[in-house]
Amino acid sequence: MAHLDRTLAIQHANPEFFRRFGETSASLCGRRFADLIHPSLQAPILRNFSHLLEGKHHRFASRVIALRGDDEPLTGTLTGVAVQGGAPDATGVLVLMRPHAEDVDESAIVRRKPLLSKIDAKILEGIAAGLSTIPLASRLFLSRQGVEYHVSGLLRKLKVPNRAALVSRAYSMGVLIVGVWPPKVVEDFVK
Repeated sequence: MAHLDRTLAIQHANPEFFRRFGETSASLCGRRFADLIHPSLQAPILRNFSHLLEGKHHRFASRVIALRGDDEPLTGTLTGVAVQGGAPDATGVLVLMRPHAEDVDESAIVRRKPLLSKIDAKILEGIAAGLSTIPLASRLFLSRQGVEYHVSGLLRKLKVPNRAALVSRAYSMGVLIVGVWPPKVVEDFVK
C-alpha cells in the first residue's frame, strides 16, 4: 500500500510495498509511481489516476505489470482510491498493489531492452494502424521493396508468420502502447 500526492509521487508506503519492489523508503519516496509501471501500461494507468484526481471516479482496479528495482516484473492487481482532504477535490491517491498468487512465466514479460531500429518502429506503428506497403513507403520515404525488407525482418525477429500476428505479438510483448491511437511503440524498445 502506498500514498501518492496529486503529482502521483510516492509520499508514504508500508514495509510490504518497499519489500515487493526491493527498494528502501529513501529510494522510492518522492519517485513518480508511473516509473514503477511497465511502459506499455503507463498511458491507461495514468488515465485512471487522472480520472481519480479530477473526481470523475472514486476508485479503479486494473491488472498491471510493475517493474522492481532490478527490472524484474511483478504482476498483480492495482487498485487506486481517491483520498479526500479538507478541500472538495481529491488531495491524493491511495494505491493497493496485490500481486498475483499464481506463478507467472516471467520469460513472457519482456524487459525493457532495445529491440527495434527507428525505422522498424515507424513501420510497426504503420502496420498496426492498418497501412499497406505503398502508403508506408511514401510516408517513410522508402521504396516498396525497402518496406517489405523491414517487414520481413520484423516478422523474423518476432517469430510470426504475417502482419496481423506481428501486431498481436507486439502488443502482447508490450512493444506497442495499449490504449493509444494511432499506435505508438514504447521508446524503451527503440535502439
